[in-house]
Amino acid sequence: MTILEHYRKVLNGELDQSPVERFMGLKLISVEEGEATYEMQASEQHANPQGTCNGGIIGILADMAMGIAYGSTLQQDETFTTIEMKVNFFRPVWNAKIRAHATMYKRGQTIGFVQCNITDENDKLIAHASSTCMTLRGDKAQGR
Repeated sequence: MTILEHYRKVLNGELDQSPVERFMGLKLISVEEGEATYEMQASEQHANPQGTCNGGIIGILADMAMGIAYGSTLQQDETFTTIEMKVNFFRPVWNAKIRAHATMYKRGQTIGFVQCNITDENDKLIAHASSTCMTLRGDKAQGR
């Protein structure tokens, strides 16, 4: 099964979410080839010492969306790894439903680039993330 097929089954409730999705309270909203959207409720449990949602939490949300957006373009015998991720933060989050919408920007034979906007329930931009991913095939894809 491809990553796209797998996550369509997760979306339909036919397969369970991954442990990190359950642990973080991430909810897959949509998945298409080259595109994925996740949502989560940020609350006090995600707060840093300043009381706002920790940037790492926002990074996990973006990483999941970007990973699935990239993975959704792969063939059944391919997998991937993230080789670089960057997040720019624009506004703080306290208690809010936040959404990460990731889209494939460019994909070559081995390396691809994904972008992600993280917004609040009022569609205000909280952060923008980008990720460089590497497609793995053959022996390098085994066990991943």
